[in-house]
Amino acid sequence: MQATAFTFDPTTRSGSVLLDDGTPVPFDAPAFDASGLRLLRPGQRLRIRTTGEGPARRVVFLTLPTFPDPQAD
Repeated sequence: MQATAFTFDPTTRSGSVLLDDGTPVPFDAPAFDASGLRLLRPGQRLRIRTTGEGPARRVVFLTLPTFPDPQAD
């Protein structure tokens, strides 16, 4: 699934992405740390993996579209 970086706090390494329908989905430091990235800029396109549904939905992995996902099927 793809999304757009919306917010990012480099101190906490957490933030949120926007799905293509405009829905914001948060991510925490472990999801960012798994990405191998050093920084995110608002508007940057990302490939993401999520868990949960509705308000409980969270990003568990994110990376650039050209980077590998270690759990890709």
